[in-house]
Amino acid sequence: QVQLVESGGGLVQAGGSLRLSCTASGRTFSTYAMGWFRQAPGKEREFVATIDWSGFTTYYADSVKGRFTISRDNAKNTGYLQMTSLKPEDTAVYYCAARRSSQAASNARLYDSWGQGTQVTVSS
Repeated sequence: QVQLVESGGGLVQAGGSLRLSCTASGRTFSTYAMGWFRQAPGKEREFVATIDWSGFTTYYADSVKGRFTISRDNAKNTGYLQMTSLKPEDTAVYYCAARRSSQAASNARLYDSWGQGTQVTVSS
């Protein structure tokens, strides 16, 4: 497993942007697929975006497609989630996750390691 630490959350107005980072420990990060998930108060954790080990394959939830971009820099052991055109309904705790597979996946159960989460609040 790898240890993951998210950063970059905060308070932003609707229409604004934020970039979340997820820094991993361990030299095997480049072989792991990554994902971002979020959980709003009173709701279940939901899939946001995922990326394979190479960075060439990505998938997004319909609710964020066209607004969010997932990427990674394996040399820095870091993944990113660039969020633009933010909406109040994007307010949630955002978690990054890694799985011991090269393939991207939207199912949270397939992930082995999770970060502690970072709060994103979008005001209207």
